[in-house]
Amino acid sequence: MEWYLPVIWAALIGTAVVMYVILDGFDLGIGILFPFARNERERDQMMRSVAPFWDGNETWLVLGGGGLWVAFPKAYAVVMPALYLPVIVMLLALVFRGIAFEFRTVSRSKTWLNVAFSVGSTVAAFAQGIILGGLIQGIQVRDGAFAGGTFDWATPFAFLCGLSLIAGYGLLGATWLALKTEGPVGDRARSQAKMLLLSVLVFMAAVSLWTPLTQPRIAERWFSLPNFYFLWPIPVITALTAYLAWHWIETGREVPPFLATIVLFLLGFLGLVISNFPYLVPPSLTVWDTAAAPASQIFMLLGTLLLLPIILGYVGFIYWLFRGKVREGESYH
Repeated sequence: MEWYLPVIWAALIGTAVVMYVILDGFDLGIGILFPFARNERERDQMMRSVAPFWDGNETWLVLGGGGLWVAFPKAYAVVMPALYLPVIVMLLALVFRGIAFEFRTVSRSKTWLNVAFSVGSTVAAFAQGIILGGLIQGIQVRDGAFAGGTFDWATPFAFLCGLSLIAGYGLLGATWLALKTEGPVGDRARSQAKMLLLSVLVFMAAVSLWTPLTQPRIAERWFSLPNFYFLWPIPVITALTAYLAWHWIETGREVPPFLATIVLFLLGFLGLVISNFPYLVPPSLTVWDTAAAPASQIFMLLGTLLLLPIILGYVGFIYWLFRGKVREGESYH
């Protein structure tokens, strides 16, 4: 049991991260697309499409961060000082975004709240990408503790990952709006989705080439034999998914482009897992090196397994309850 408990917790934390990226990603994407709305009526319609969901979506961020702290305290103690600044920027951006969302319903002048919502969403997405890039490029560890500098994360690769996530969340937001809204907002979202899909593919290709060229451990994982024979279908499936997403957007489909975008994110996450597992703090600390005591992991696992179905049930119920399109001119209060 001591061997596979860390693997179970790593899978749970990975699931929480994926759920957060997908569910909170599309409403962050709406904030990224907010400046392109033509008037307050369109912005109200965009907000209304995510109003019932956005606060519940961020539950998964708490589960992922809390799970890392409880199940892998040594990894948490290394990752936090290494990425302290982008983590703080992300959290502050999410706070400003949440305040703007709530106060926008009662404010007479919405200009600065619109700015806060859009900037907060964009900065949060960019910071999350930097955190991802900082982890992929590796964290300097000595004697089980962070041994690098305050700005080790500030590299061109991390900034590329930040821009990639902005494009990816924008694509999620655009396909969500095409699914959930009517009128000019939905029509514009379909055009935006095509441009953002191309941007996402360019960024995915750039990151996929950059990582093996600069990280020998990742190059060995993907291109050594026999690994290559088993892993080559992943980029092929990614390309096929992107083609189908483009085709469905072109033909005016609503649900399939959003689902295809989710699949692109899942494939990207799968690529990250393949590149880095079992390292939780690349390139030196594995899930077993950083795991808490088995008794602690079992205790927290029992509570998590009890609460997880309740959270999933709540999420499913809310999405079913507020199904359907948001009509043109509808406000969100």
